[in-house]
Amino acid sequence: MNFKNPILTALIFLASNICFGQNKNIEKRLDSLFRSLSEQNQFSGSVLISEKGKIIYKSGKGFANEKTKERNNSKTIFELASCSKQFIGVGIVILQRDGKINYTDDMTDYIPELANFKGVKIYDLLRHTSGIPEFLGQFAGDWNNKKIATNQDVIDYYSHRKDTLEFKPTSTHQYCNTNYVFLATIIERISNQSIQDYLSTTIFKPLSMNRTFIYNRRENPQRIKNYAFGYTWIKNSFEKATADDSKIGDSTAYYLDGIVGNAKINSSVEDLYKWMNALKNNTLLTQQEFDEVMEITQTTDNQEVSYGFGFEVRKSEKNISYGHTGSWDGYITFMHHNSANDRTILVLNNFRNGVYPYETINAIIDNKPTTNEFAKKVDMEEGEIKKYTGDYIDGQDTSEKHRITYLDGYLIYNTDKENWDMRFFPTSINTFQAIRQGGVDGVMTFTKLNDGTMKLELTQYGQVIGNGIRK
Repeated sequence: MNFKNPILTALIFLASNICFGQNKNIEKRLDSLFRSLSEQNQFSGSVLISEKGKIIYKSGKGFANEKTKERNNSKTIFELASCSKQFIGVGIVILQRDGKINYTDDMTDYIPELANFKGVKIYDLLRHTSGIPEFLGQFAGDWNNKKIATNQDVIDYYSHRKDTLEFKPTSTHQYCNTNYVFLATIIERISNQSIQDYLSTTIFKPLSMNRTFIYNRRENPQRIKNYAFGYTWIKNSFEKATADDSKIGDSTAYYLDGIVGNAKINSSVEDLYKWMNALKNNTLLTQQEFDEVMEITQTTDNQEVSYGFGFEVRKSEKNISYGHTGSWDGYITFMHHNSANDRTILVLNNFRNGVYPYETINAIIDNKPTTNEFAKKVDMEEGEIKKYTGDYIDGQDTSEKHRITYLDGYLIYNTDKENWDMRFFPTSINTFQAIRQGGVDGVMTFTKLNDGTMKLELTQYGQVIGNGIRK
């Protein structure tokens, strides 16, 4: 650089300082967002955000372990839930590259026990156009919940039942976890390796993803440093517990713990950043392979399939964005990359009601007004909140009551027929925002009528879904 021109030098110095100041302001606003969400019981986890190849924010909020009070950070390991599928998809690509499989092969070439599913191609499993039943439905309902199921158990189940396909392969796009269970088994049978060893050899180790692995926590428990347990609330309490804790009593995550492919890969936001960089930079896949993984196709019924090999995909003339979401066992996960602004957003929650504020993150980075995607909690006296408690007679069905109770500064919503255990925090003197999973927008509004009665109105995304009167 030529420093002989003092004016040019001053301008360069000024520009660099402005850029630095803008980045610090973005980082401050992002941290304020996630701190606020954490304080409002809407986020517990790790986040990493990058722009044009540079990390602009990474942090951890909340507890990885509620018992020891160990905090989340950018190296904390989380279950990825359905974000696991992309690794299985790319694992299939590597097998195809090595000449060990073809995308057009029939799945029964590798899982002959499932002759009743003949006609389903590897492509169909990858893109969810197979017609195979969802194992989280009838299989999960029929399984002995005292025993941990495996992929082979799923195969044996459908082999014995001889179920027919729900639709002709390639005719319909229908998301189905069973597809990726079968893909994981196909990888194991062709490679003669466990799915963990295969993915470690072909993906995790080459990319130095040293904190990424398959983990069946109930089937094969281990002591893992800096590991986040997935939590949910105990009913009528702000105490958190794992799903299979006796205080929660949900054994689903226990007895499905041995099934892999659809979920069970664990990782950190720092490792996932390596993965996302490898994808966009063609470190692992060639450009041709990447294009095929991210291809948007059509069914034979002319339905667009905006799902690649384990990725949800969106495309325009000048942009491609891809990623996935996940929800399982107290974990909420979000991975996304947008090529137009070279922006990567990674959010891992270890709390069932955790959120990933995608729109607000983008507004902050783009220096735009935030969208009220997530309302802020206001301070209210206990008595001011409690005055809205009681039973509200439903305006559409007088046989049902909306039951509003108070708990630690929040209103709890149930009915006299269903224990919903939905928690709402105050956002104004008479409006309360739901703490919700996946960002579903719910609001309770209370209005005192002229006759002295109190009206409750429930809205979701601004649409009225229920109301009631308390006399």
